[in-house]
Amino acid sequence: MLPLVTIVELREAIAEALAEEKSYNLPAICTALELEPGTVEEAHSSKRSYVRNRIITKNLSDLVDLGEKLLERYPNAEDLSNMVCLFKAQARGVSGNIKNLIFAADGPKPELVLTDALNNTIEIVENAEYCLVYNLPILQSGLLWQNLVEWWANSNNLAFPDRKTEESLFLRLRNSLASPPEKLFFNSYFKDYHKALGECFPALVPQVYLHFDPKSLKDLGGQQRLPRQRMDFLMLLPNNERIVIEIDGKQHYSENNNVPSPKKYSEMVAEDRRLRLLGYEIYRFGGYELKDDEHNKAQGENLVRNFFCQLFDKHRIVPASET
Repeated sequence: MLPLVTIVELREAIAEALAEEKSYNLPAICTALELEPGTVEEAHSSKRSYVRNRIITKNLSDLVDLGEKLLERYPNAEDLSNMVCLFKAQARGVSGNIKNLIFAADGPKPELVLTDALNNTIEIVENAEYCLVYNLPILQSGLLWQNLVEWWANSNNLAFPDRKTEESLFLRLRNSLASPPEKLFFNSYFKDYHKALGECFPALVPQVYLHFDPKSLKDLGGQQRLPRQRMDFLMLLPNNERIVIEIDGKQHYSENNNVPSPKKYSEMVAEDRRLRLLGYEIYRFGGYELKDDEHNKAQGENLVRNFFCQLFDKHRIVPASET
């Protein structure tokens, strides 16, 4: 199994390769590489910092391209060579670009129509007021909370950055959650990681439409044609990593009068397999684990805290101050 490599480590490898140059040559070399020009005095102060400051906003694709250019100049830069090879070899994340992020419905189901089948363009023709639609590109850094807040501010003519704007989005998203376990999960995530991760804080997007069937279960006589129309939570992390989190209540594995349903369970795990093969990561929590009462709330919060600690460690998401 290939080791995980982060964009931060790739930046460091690039900075390390260029730091082999004399400081008085570094500005000219960076300019030749189409990086932002600077002064010799700045390079004298710290060659590595000089390079970092010029590549900090580069996305992964640009950094890999830059790394390949540098390897032509510094063929013995072993760390950089390994980083570039690993990034090109790793089949990470989900292929394709997100075109329709419809989420947080807090009322009747939206009615969608396909207005351009060639370009997969959809339009919400009914109940649009009950859901949110994020209509900006998803960056290489994934979807961060600050991206979502800025979009919310622009969509509603609110101040940004502003605490009240942020709180209004948080409350709007939480209002789309129907069950106490989902709300405990959502609240705990923000409580433990919002301040800790700062600008690196990934958005936890609730009730995201994955499939859409224009007919209701009632119209279909109770027979569902598409599994899992909505994901309880979705996180879009760097490098096209998509994390699906499901909070399972009884309805996930039982039917009439809470009778266990092997058929329903089989449909659920089959859909999990399909998504995993497409590159999604799926994590399930039992609603029983996240009871929001005086006896179990602390236990549930601790479970959420530990889960995200391990998830972020796996994906190497750290506060900006540590990068």
